[in-house]
Formats: sequence, structure tokens, C-alpha cells
Amino acid sequence: MAESGIYVYGVSRDLPGEAMERVGGVAGAPVRVIEQGGLTAVVSPVSLAEFGEEALRHNLEDLGWLESTARAHHAVVDAAAASAATVPLGLATVYRSEDRVRKALRERSEEFTRALGRITGRTEWGVKAYADLRGATPGGTAAEEGPAARPGTSYLQRRRAEQHTEEEARREVLAIAERIDTELRDLAATGRLHRPQDPQLSGERGWMILNAAYLVDDARADDFRAAVARLAGLRPEIRLQLTGPWAPYSFATEEEAWTGS
Repeated sequence: MAESGIYVYGVSRDLPGEAMERVGGVAGAPVRVIEQGGLTAVVSPVSLAEFGEEALRHNLEDLGWLESTARAHHAVVDAAAASAATVPLGLATVYRSEDRVRKALRERSEEFTRALGRITGRTEWGVKAYADLRGATPGGTAAEEGPAARPGTSYLQRRRAEQHTEEEARREVLAIAERIDTELRDLAATGRLHRPQDPQLSGERGWMILNAAYLVDDARADDFRAAVARLAGLRPEIRLQLTGPWAPYSFATEEEAWTGS
């Protein structure tokens, strides 16, 4: 018989076990809960032939496997978060036994209790801003050319003027991105900036000038959405993209605080 382990999706509080009965987990595994000291781990049994340490090193390089596993992982976390505050854990967090899961819950009890207190009644919203600088340089004219300017001199003058206005445009849109982030943070409990995504990976046109996540009180969700809609009209060359609400992946405990073993 293949050796098995326990895949942990997240940690909740007051999550009824029946809420997860019809939810499918990674590799089609059933989902259940493990309770310990007032905390609830959302888990599935998995084969270590697929989810063991050595197998994972290979599988995490398989984009098809990674995508299907990530989709299943997020679906379970979203289902749990719909019923109770849930701290999402990293993809492929696997323990060798239920006893080790319980031990981890005991040892990390204070940390997870703080995290659950921080996210209860709140959800994560993502905001991305893209700038299209084509034809959007600020006001100004190219450097004037004297009547006797040589062709080479004229070209260099035009290039310097174009570079100057492009740099001005970049500074302006970055300042607007900072304003957007500041105003949204005022409505959120907290926010976090992520690195801009590669356009080839995101599939989005334009220069990403903001990639942020915000932890928002559920009672202020409508105000937050309205603020994003208002800020989207600041400049025609800037486009905002709002996603959510999500389980608070960006505001869970530190990744190193929960590692499988």
C-alpha cells in the first residue's frame, strides 16, 4: 500500500465539518477537518508518491500538474473561507500524519489565533493599475530648431525632447499610482504591494504601475469598490483592474511559520 500523508489547505476557527463534505480536494481527494485546541485544519489524505518531498520537486516543475493542484487548493480554501475565517496555507503543505498536524496546531496556536483575529470579518481585494503611455506624454513642445540647424543636430534635439516628455509622463503616472494606493489604504485595514507582473505572463497590455492587495472590512466593501471606480477615472491612459473578494492569501501568517513535515 502506498504511503499516505495529510495535505493541509488552511487553518480555520469554528468551521463546521459538514461545510467541507461536498468539496473536492487536490487529486480528487475528499476534504475533512482536524480540530485541536479551538483551531481547525482543513485537510485531505494524499499519496506521498505524488506529494512527498522528492515527488514534489518533480511535480512542481510540471505546469499542468501545478495548475490543477493550485486550482483545487484555492477552491478548498475559498469554500472554507465562505463558512469561517480561514488562514490559507502555501501550496502543497503536507504532513506525514494526523498527529503531526495536531502538534503543529498546538505549537503555532498563538500565531494562528492572532492571524485569525486579524482577518475575521475581512476579505482580500486585488487592484492592478496599467498605464498606456502611447500619445499620453504631458504638455510641452519639442525643442525649437534654429533655421540653420543641421539635420543631425535637429534629430538629436527631437530625441532629447521625446525622452524628456516620456520621462515626465512616467513620473506622472507613478505619482498617480501612489495616490491610488494611498487612498485605497485609507479604506482598508491594511495593504500590501506586490511586484509588477511580466506582461507575457499576465496577458495584459500596458505598463503595470501598481499591483496591490488590500485587506478590507466586509462592511466597507461597497465603499472600497466605489473608490476604485472613482479612481479609475483619474486619467484616460490609466486602467484599473479590481479582483476579489478573496480569501486573505496576502495577509496570512509568514510562510515559514507552517511547513510540512
